[in-house]
Amino acid sequence: MRSIDGAILDLKRLDLLATGDSLIHRLDARAKVLTTLVFIISVVSFDRYEFTALFPFFLYPVVTASLANLPGGYIVRKIGLVIPFALVVGVLNPLFDREVLVRLGPLAVTGGWISCASIIIRSVLTVGAAVILVGVTGFLAVCQALEKLGTPRTFTVQLLFLYRYIFVLTEEGARASRARELRSCGRKGLGLASFGSLIGHLLIRTWLRAERIHMAMLARGFTGEFHSRQVSAFGWRELGYVAGWSILFVALRLENGAQWLGRLVTGLLS
Repeated sequence: MRSIDGAILDLKRLDLLATGDSLIHRLDARAKVLTTLVFIISVVSFDRYEFTALFPFFLYPVVTASLANLPGGYIVRKIGLVIPFALVVGVLNPLFDREVLVRLGPLAVTGGWISCASIIIRSVLTVGAAVILVGVTGFLAVCQALEKLGTPRTFTVQLLFLYRYIFVLTEEGARASRARELRSCGRKGLGLASFGSLIGHLLIRTWLRAERIHMAMLARGFTGEFHSRQVSAFGWRELGYVAGWSILFVALRLENGAQWLGRLVTGLLS
């Protein structure tokens, strides 16, 4: 029960972080969405054997989170949730790709290990950028920015409903779990046999709750459009933000930044 309640509060914390007043928070949402899209496209477009070229891209999430005063530990924990899934995707690569690409003394590193590490790093970068985007913008503002950028309204509304109904589902799950624990005698009724009926009741309760919410929205004149009190404009500051980061991402994509920095340091020391 406490874990479900904690998950609800943990999800809501992202929206609370989006109410900040830093320089990044005050930027128009479209600028942040466009910059994040360019960042993600640049990261995922690398070859599967690219490894060192991905490290300079950590500059964007680190700088953005620092300027927005986001809690580093919280962001790291959110990113850490995706690492097991990335491991599942890339764990079999070393078994099928055994061609030796790098030798570190007596240690031979195959292409499978490099591609597996590349998958993990790209997952960390893309998920981190998405989490930071929501943390400095808010999910509602992100959906509105996507709609202004040409995304069909049906898709953005469904995306926003999906996000909001996560809280409805978790709240109903917390109440059902609490009732199950209070009605149990010791450990009786807490086994796996009770999960089937619990999930069935949870489905029915969330369905009925969704119908009540839908009727309430129709009664209040909902027409498929969400309104926000925040009014912003895409100005020169936003244009400079998008252009500056995009130029850096393209440059890092075309030129291996880690190797370039290594050559520079080697040249200065020699």
